[in-house]
Amino acid sequence: MSTAAPHRVRRAVAWTTATWFGCGFAPKAPGTAGTLGAIPLYLAISPHGRGWVAFAAFVATAVGIWAASVVARELGREDPQIVVVDEVAGFLVTMIPVARASWQAVLIGFLLFRVLDMVKPWPIRRFERLPGGWGIVLDDVAAGAVGAAAMAGLGVTGVLA
Repeated sequence: MSTAAPHRVRRAVAWTTATWFGCGFAPKAPGTAGTLGAIPLYLAISPHGRGWVAFAAFVATAVGIWAASVVARELGREDPQIVVVDEVAGFLVTMIPVARASWQAVLIGFLLFRVLDMVKPWPIRRFERLPGGWGIVLDDVAAGAVGAAAMAGLGVTGVLA
């Protein structure tokens, strides 16, 4: 194996992760596509409990910062629209308070997160100033934290009828 092979693998992993398996290449609303792409992951892990959702959010955040940094650097852009792993991390954070998934909870969490991610009320927007992947991902994680607080405040923490 040549020395270039591990670099190609790391690059492919970074691009696949940053675009969340291609969701970021959606021609319209790639952030919404990335958030929709997070739902299957959430539904797969949520039956195992909130701890697993929190762990997945942590991993998506950590790996997402790295992947977003790689793609942003390669494209020469601060926050490329094709990078949507930040939406995945933010949506997972939003869903941490939900004890058991339901379509209603997923819909409410999706809508809350998307609005917060688009509007970026104070102090969420401040996270965008961080360098590289940190700013790309952590503003969405902050939006997810506000979304999680709203989910808990609204009582969207269990199965809705």
